[in-house]
Formats: sequence, structure tokens, C-alpha cells
Amino acid sequence: MGEPTRIAVTVGEHGPVLAPVLQASVSDADVIVSTVDAPVDDADVIVSLLDNAARTQLEATLTPAVHWVHVFAAGVDGFPFELLGDRVLTCSRGASAVSIAEFALATMLAFEKRLPESWIGEPPAQWGQAGLGGLNGRTLVLVGLGAIGTEVAQRALAFGMDVVAVRRTSTPAALDGVEVAGSLTEALARADHVVVAAAATDATRHLLDAGAFDALKPGAHVVNVARGSLIDQDALLAALDSGRVARASLDVTDPEPLPAGHVLYAHPNVRLSPHISWSSPDTVRRTIEIFVENLTRWRQGDALTGRVDPSKGY
Repeated sequence: MGEPTRIAVTVGEHGPVLAPVLQASVSDADVIVSTVDAPVDDADVIVSLLDNAARTQLEATLTPAVHWVHVFAAGVDGFPFELLGDRVLTCSRGASAVSIAEFALATMLAFEKRLPESWIGEPPAQWGQAGLGGLNGRTLVLVGLGAIGTEVAQRALAFGMDVVAVRRTSTPAALDGVEVAGSLTEALARADHVVVAAAATDATRHLLDAGAFDALKPGAHVVNVARGSLIDQDALLAALDSGRVARASLDVTDPEPLPAGHVLYAHPNVRLSPHISWSSPDTVRRTIEIFVENLTRWRQGDALTGRVDPSKGY
């Protein structure tokens, strides 16, 4: 029997917590936390996050012995592709898609039902007077129709929404009831809600810019659960101030973390959350399962799931 697979963990400060969990799931491998001060120089596989600390650890651990790198996230923006060489790169695509989709639907419902503004702590001036909105019959524009976008679409259709997707190709959606738009501009003109769920690449940076917001249906709600770089925040602020965008629900920002005192914190029509839409009781379990399933495939010489195309950046 050969030597056990050596898996180096480069996940920043989370390494000491995650490594034992991963080791329990792959008992026939050696899982080692690799740090900048003590990098693992003979790992077969690297499991990484892409925050600043983990990226530095990753770069120190990418030795010639490494054959495969797996990222514990759906997005790989910030990965040092120039160091990858001919190694295989995979990600945990789809692990948090359901959680993020539920979060996106929650923000849309909160906008339409005026939550938490509708809750009361004392008798109101009038009972039964509200003028709330709804999702039924509204048009949702999805920017991106990958795992997250598809899960959002499925839930939106169940609420009776019209779902229009903007994607890189004109390939029809696999989900019945989803229309693929001819262009972003065409789709935005119809949008009551926009959910940004595309990959962050050079091609998608500031995809929603001043021109896109000018094309947007007035009074729309914009939700970003992808990456902050997809939205030109200065253009978004101008659209919010003009009323073109009625509300922006942002789980991601650019930069991230957003510095103290930034105008987005205090804007009355912005709802910020600290990049938590991925969170659920099942997310970590599913993230590890995807890697473990791929480890079995890798050992058997089978094709890996969630493979990243470095030329596209996702």
C-alpha cells in the first residue's frame, strides 16, 4: 500500500479548526496545516481559502509536489493563477447555492413587505393601512445563471415571479420558466428586482455601471450576493440618490471588509450584511463533502467536479 495522500490546509486563521474536521472526513490521508513560517513542502493536494492570510500561505505551499488545488469557495477571484502551472484547480461550486438563494429571496421579501419597518412596538396611528408589495407577478433579473442563479430562479418561480436571466452565452436555461435575455440592457429595463450572482472576473468588473443603472427600470431593488467588484459603487450611489434604485441589499462590497465611515453604512436605502449569505447549518458539511468526493475521483483518475478554467477565471 502506498503512502497516504498529504493534504495541506491553507485557510488562514481557520486552519487549526478546519483541519481536524477535514481529517475526520479523510482518515486515510494526512491533513497538515501549512503556514508561512512552517510551509508544507511535500503536499500532494492543497485545500485553501482566498483571504489575505490564506493566500500568502497558499503561495508558500505551492511547491512542485502539489498536483491539485481545491478552493473552499465557489469564487476563485484573487487566486494566483500565475503560480498554478499545469496543476488542476477546483472549487466548491454549489456548496452554498441554496443558502445564498434563500438569503436573496429574504432580501426581496423584506423589500416588498417593508421588513423590519412593518414591525411595531406601540399602537400605530392606523391599523390595517400598509400598501405592501409582493413578489407575485414581479420581474426578477438574474445576472448570472450558475448554481446560485439557478437556485434563486427556482424559488422565485415558486413565488410567481417572471424570471429573466443574463448569462455569458445565449444557451437556453435548463430550468423551465426562465427566459434568457438578449442583453443586460434589455433585461434591466424590465427588472423589479435584480440579483447579481455572476462570477467575479476581469470581464465582469463593474458590469453594473452608470450605463446599466440608466437602463434600469426606475424603483428597482438591487441585490448583490456575488462579489462587490461586479457593481460600480459610485454609480450605484448615484442611482440610489436619484431614486432609480429604490434599495440596494448588499452582502458583498468593494473593498471588503468595507472601511468604517463608508457612505454605504449610513445610506437610508442600503441594507448591508457582512458577507454571510453563504451561511447555513449545512454549508460547511456540504463544502467538505464536495472535496471528499473529488478526492475519491482524483485517486481513481476520474474527472473532478467544480473544475476551474484559469483562462476564464471561474
